[in-house]
Amino acid sequence: MYRYDHFDQAIVDARVAEFRDQVQRRLAGEISEDAFKTLRLMNGLYLQLHAYMLRVAIPYGTLSSSQLRMLAAIARKYDRGYAHFTTRQNVQYNWIKLAEAPDILADLASVEMHAIQTSGNCIRNISSDQFAGAAADEVADPRPYAELLRQWSSFHPEFSFLPRKFKIAVIASDTDRAAIQLHDIGLQLRRSESGDLGFRVYVGGGMGRTPMIGHVVRDFIPVGQYLSYCEAILRVYNRYGRRDNIYKARIKILVHELGAEEFTRQVEAEWAELEPLGLDAPAAEYARIAAQFAEPAYDLAAADSIDRSDPDFALWVDRNVHAHKQPGYAIATISLKPVGGIPGDASAEQMEAVADLADQFAFGEIRVTHSQNLVLAHVRKADLYALWQALDAAGLATPNLDRVTDIIACPGLDYCTLANARSIPVAQKIAERFADQSRQDDIGELKIKVSGCINACGHHHAGHIGILGVDRKGEEAYQLSLGGSGAEDASLAKILGPGFSESGVVDAVEKVVEAYRRVRSGPEERFLDTYRRLGDAPFKEAVYG
Repeated sequence: MYRYDHFDQAIVDARVAEFRDQVQRRLAGEISEDAFKTLRLMNGLYLQLHAYMLRVAIPYGTLSSSQLRMLAAIARKYDRGYAHFTTRQNVQYNWIKLAEAPDILADLASVEMHAIQTSGNCIRNISSDQFAGAAADEVADPRPYAELLRQWSSFHPEFSFLPRKFKIAVIASDTDRAAIQLHDIGLQLRRSESGDLGFRVYVGGGMGRTPMIGHVVRDFIPVGQYLSYCEAILRVYNRYGRRDNIYKARIKILVHELGAEEFTRQVEAEWAELEPLGLDAPAAEYARIAAQFAEPAYDLAAADSIDRSDPDFALWVDRNVHAHKQPGYAIATISLKPVGGIPGDASAEQMEAVADLADQFAFGEIRVTHSQNLVLAHVRKADLYALWQALDAAGLATPNLDRVTDIIACPGLDYCTLANARSIPVAQKIAERFADQSRQDDIGELKIKVSGCINACGHHHAGHIGILGVDRKGEEAYQLSLGGSGAEDASLAKILGPGFSESGVVDAVEKVVEAYRRVRSGPEERFLDTYRRLGDAPFKEAVYG
């Protein structure tokens, strides 16, 4: 994985010192809260319902074991013994004291981490496929290109105060595990007919108040030119993006209002002027970065089989283990969704356990997923059983990946000042309702996503079943939507009908699921495919009668 050079470390250390001074001045009353707000948000520090929340960047979702141990230590020392992993491959702490925030940033800097550009109207944390560099279906490791984007976008003088926040995701396979069509820019690494590497470029996706699926603005841009092409996209957005209306400030609105064709024309014209200026990274710089993502020292004699004689272990393998590009190895997903637990939360002890297991079984590397789970990307198949036993002892062996209990949920009204309703209790109650393993097996793939407000941090627009918390005359209520997908078959969920109370929405989800089981063509037909085939009529009938 990428290691800081002198410049990276100097930048982060300087930001820590700067913020320490700003905090001291705020505590002394020399800076007003209004003036300080901009400064703290530039360092990922939010003021939530009960305390400050700190959001820490995990670039393209890759962590070392030493970094995860530091996250655990911070949780224990400065928070309440846990951390929350988000849908943007970040990690959040919900109970931070302002006076201690600079110390936390200093601790993060000691292990090459920071909270820079995790908030504000700038280019946010660059995200990627959690299986990057290991997946059997990718054309190349996308993380060196994501790292180049990180370096290009960090403190970019032209794009530090954009009309609105900006999100970029990078993948390298036809299977989309990063929801690139729902990002401001989505980049898919692919090969041309002649075998050259380049990117298909999507622009204008997003969720929130006005969800939209991105448009392909260029089917192929060579890898040696993608930075200048992204710069052209950002320049057009920065020039014309709305600054008079926060709800219409995202690039998706600009693309919609101009039309994809006209937007593409303007980007191409901008790029024609930029590309000759030499803004793209020299080949030597890419080679320097790529060398840090060299493949680990695989055991080339590793057995390419798994002993599945233990049925509980076999179930976990079926649910949570994926194919690896290297024979004898597998990708293991660690669920942070135990039935009754808080989706995405991990205790300090669990994080330390995962760090130890990464050192023992996965070359000291951990990944964070968009569905709020963790991944050990390089595990020998012969070690999977020992890994599973250790995860089980730590309460981390729930075999539910992409099942009805693998629910995405934002913190909701339990923590967030923007939320209209609680997300966590709804997710917990749904998981408890469907806890039976045989029932989960029969239902198959079903992605439920819960957001506590229209900002859609729980990605409800992309849920096979999406739940949105709303305010109904001062009471918490929930809208139910069906048919969304954040995968390569991207689609936006549609509201089914009138909303529900907290208990009512759990009952409604169960009615929808039972209707699916009645009307599907067979056990092999996914919920999403049944919905697309039949529409919402059978589900409306089941829910509303």
